[in-house]
Amino acid sequence: MSFYNQNSLTINTTPLSAPNRPNALDVEVVEPPTDSISSISFSPDVNFLAVASWDNGVRIYQIMATGGGSEGKAMYQHNAPVLSVCWNKDGKVLSGGADGAGRTLDPATGQAIQIAQHDAPIKTVKWVDAPNGGVLATGSWDKTIKLWDLRQSSPVATVSLPERCHTFDVDFPTMVVGTADRGIHVYDMNNLKTPYKSSPSPLKYQTRVVKLLQRLNGSTRYAIGSVEGRVAIHYVEERKNPSDNYSFRCHRVEPGTKSQITDQNTNQQTTLIYHVNDISVHPIHGTVSTSGGDGVTHIWDIDARSRLKTFDNMDAPIISSAFNHDGSIFAYAVAYDWHKGHMGMVPGHPNKVMLHACKDEEVTKKTGLPLRR
Repeated sequence: MSFYNQNSLTINTTPLSAPNRPNALDVEVVEPPTDSISSISFSPDVNFLAVASWDNGVRIYQIMATGGGSEGKAMYQHNAPVLSVCWNKDGKVLSGGADGAGRTLDPATGQAIQIAQHDAPIKTVKWVDAPNGGVLATGSWDKTIKLWDLRQSSPVATVSLPERCHTFDVDFPTMVVGTADRGIHVYDMNNLKTPYKSSPSPLKYQTRVVKLLQRLNGSTRYAIGSVEGRVAIHYVEERKNPSDNYSFRCHRVEPGTKSQITDQNTNQQTTLIYHVNDISVHPIHGTVSTSGGDGVTHIWDIDARSRLKTFDNMDAPIISSAFNHDGSIFAYAVAYDWHKGHMGMVPGHPNKVMLHACKDEEVTKKTGLPLRR
């Protein structure tokens, strides 16, 4: 059964009341979760959005192509907070949570079906479109990534990691994994026994997110986001020009900027550094969004090494983001990121998903000024 009352469904097409803000027309998704949002994901071919939350629920919304309206369609539960959600190409929602279980929605009953199991929380789930049949990949704090054929109760493969899985991404046949010890491990999914390449992160501090990017001239590359407010762009293969691998600052408040902070004890301007919480890739143009604990999202042309757009500060962390299948809609989740523990979760903290109608100039590559290193 659906967790939404079909008689009380609403469609929200009213812009947010913020006339002094450039993205004031961004629209809030109706009936958000009752606790912090952890992950959002669009269906690969239609405008359905899945939202995972610390209230143990996965909610599925239909997003209207025009006007930004939204309608709650279904919901299912885990036994603990849900940490990640994705879709397969058949339109099935897949999720992983702190209960160590991977689950999906049975459309016949409206109830959750368990499809995966780990010995610790599942941090990330990804669908893998492999030539011999799609599988669900689940990365866990039990130091494994497991691959699941949804028709079987046991994993078809298990990858042992040196540390807890914090993040991973897959674009067959490449899988890139970020572990708790700052390790970056690249796998050829045709041979999962050993990593194709392992190295420390080029960034100095803990990895929050890795994301495979569109290939450039046949070369595989990926982005790494860390807690230090920086992103690194890295190629899998060695490059003739070492500067092809680079990093840049993106989620910091620097002295001399409009949002600069002055230390009250020293009366000196100081730099505030925020987590890079998520990275998304535009499905058509390959431009890249970064969202951070500073409440800001940027869109970048990583080939021109320039910034295309900066969203308004939402006054709360941006936890997760996603483009829809044709890149016309960008969704971003505003919620508490738990960086201060449970004491930081104060009443009235923002908890919502916003929808932004993308303009061509915001997401299309063009030559621009270089990024700050």
